[in-house]
Amino acid sequence: MRSIIATAIFCFIIWLLLTASGSLWSIDVLIAGVILSLLGGIIAHTVFIKDYTLANPKRWILIFAYLFYFFYQMAKANVDVAYRVITGKINPGIVKIAPGLKSDLAVTLLANSITLTPGTLSVDIDQDKNLYVHWINVDEQKLKDMPRPCEPICAAFPKWARRIGE
Repeated sequence: MRSIIATAIFCFIIWLLLTASGSLWSIDVLIAGVILSLLGGIIAHTVFIKDYTLANPKRWILIFAYLFYFFYQMAKANVDVAYRVITGKINPGIVKIAPGLKSDLAVTLLANSITLTPGTLSVDIDQDKNLYVHWINVDEQKLKDMPRPCEPICAAFPKWARRIGE
């Protein structure tokens, strides 16, 4: 029951942040937020607060810090992809990386971060939690080195995923 209430409160805070406007919230917006937050709490409490991992405020500070780093890396990747499209220096391929993450939350965070970054796409995850990534810039001579180091493909995303998810 506590996990449902905690998840509903979190959903309601996000609701308030997303519906904030120049004036205060109307009563209709508040009622809709309470109803939808309770539904969200009932549906997502097992995902959001599994062993109270995401309920830790330190993790949320890390998540917000990670977002700044992620957007910086995304901007760099956009410039790189634009350069490769203009010059035609594209050599796509699927590579295997071994980030060494243990928790499902950390692997999911890493896979989503890779997919959201231009020039990369998470294709598959095997049982050993290795990721198969479609990458726009595969070096053919180093293709035999599998699993590859993570840094050229996904920068320091695995380190951040380890801090947040484990």
